[in-house]
Amino acid sequence: MDWKKLLCEKRQCNQSNKNNKKNNNDMRNEFQKDYHRIIGSASFRRLQDKTQVFPLDKSDFVRTRLTHSLEVASFAKSLGQSSFLYIIDHIDSFKNKSGFRSEFEPSNEDINKICSILECAGLIHDIGNPPFGHFGEYSIRIWFKNNLKNLKIGKNYVKDLLNEQMCNDFYNFEGNAQALRLLTKLHYLVDENGMHLTYALLNTIVKYPVSSCDINTKSGDIKNKKMGYYYAEKDLYDDISESTGAVGCRYPLTFLLEAADDIAYRTADMEDAVKKNYLTYDMILEELKKDAYLNMCKGEEKGCYLDAVKTLENKYEIAKSKKIANPDLYAVQNWIVSIQGFLISCAIYGFTSNYIDIMNGTFKSEILKVSHGNILMKALGNITAEKVFESQHIQKLEISAGTIIDFLLDKFVNAAISYDTEIEQNALDRRLMNIISQNYMSAYRHHSREKTKEEKLYLRLLLVTDYICGMTDTYAKTLYQELHGIS
Repeated sequence: MDWKKLLCEKRQCNQSNKNNKKNNNDMRNEFQKDYHRIIGSASFRRLQDKTQVFPLDKSDFVRTRLTHSLEVASFAKSLGQSSFLYIIDHIDSFKNKSGFRSEFEPSNEDINKICSILECAGLIHDIGNPPFGHFGEYSIRIWFKNNLKNLKIGKNYVKDLLNEQMCNDFYNFEGNAQALRLLTKLHYLVDENGMHLTYALLNTIVKYPVSSCDINTKSGDIKNKKMGYYYAEKDLYDDISESTGAVGCRYPLTFLLEAADDIAYRTADMEDAVKKNYLTYDMILEELKKDAYLNMCKGEEKGCYLDAVKTLENKYEIAKSKKIANPDLYAVQNWIVSIQGFLISCAIYGFTSNYIDIMNGTFKSEILKVSHGNILMKALGNITAEKVFESQHIQKLEISAGTIIDFLLDKFVNAAISYDTEIEQNALDRRLMNIISQNYMSAYRHHSREKTKEEKLYLRLLLVTDYICGMTDTYAKTLYQELHGIS
């Protein structure tokens, strides 16, 4: 890959000549312009009412998708700046390594663009997620796995009319793929081509550069873990990857975005869990000291891990000595800040030490997994998974969220199947289709032009998932109650 191509400023569709005229007073680079398009969008604002960890939570003290995205943007920008300054400062040593090519060398000007891309990518990386967090994604996948085979249009089964990738798109529904779709087709800015974001930015958020037919969780290559785009966006994604030169592999900055996301959510989830009294200082310390984690550490990583545990103990002792009212929260919050700094340095190491393989498209892992922070990250994830996500309260909330998603899919999918066909819809289905946002309906009408009946059917199913994914937690709950006649 080549930074001259990777930092591609191409946008999906040229606007009018008037809009394309260069403003000599505008000193922003193209990726800084992306930033202003994002923060001014309704899709970004809706993240303030979407779940990060606790579905349907009424507290103002825990994170939403919006606050999480702001944190990821901050971490990602810092990772980009530090990583590429290191590469430039040590470029001679990189040049002496096998596999290095001249096009791998970034410039100081490139760093500014890279930081802008990563900051923007952090803001939008979760913009396609449905309400109720990852359980919302899971609920959509399970609904289609259980119901798609039984859906009929006329005398035909829907499943038999769709091709393999179309079906797999729903069976493997993914917020990452939905983000690409929203940003390029559903968000109406000046026309039906979405926000008109740069290809470099769009490629950064595609964490998994494969279709739903190419998912392979056993391949050992992170790029095959999930899907990155729907059948509906295949041609667009091909254009993006070819334009940036990242064909068949991950875009390099995606590794830094992923690390920023992982650091943000694993540390924040723990802090929020302490605020909500799901976790205490003693519980965290006990889990961190388990032999299972210590035995996984090798060499210098064990020392780093033990230092992190000791830091937590020290923070708690400071809280006790200061007679802090809530020493558990004080200790954990201050510890979180400390280990975030450590994990950021680990991500920088993981990226820079594998930079040549990343640029050659042959690096198959996450950068934190090849650093001294690997086991600490694993411990953080396991503790919140076992002590928080499996708690009865969270599971009750997720059951409620799943019930809402199931109901909405039951109603709207059945209505959408016969929409825009020769089949006469009943009064209820017509009313349900009238509820769907006109923005999404307009996108369907535009992108379904001159499509086959099978492709239109597929797009109508996407119309429903588009509508649901665009909902906030509150709107989804309110709509569920209204359609049930609950005031």
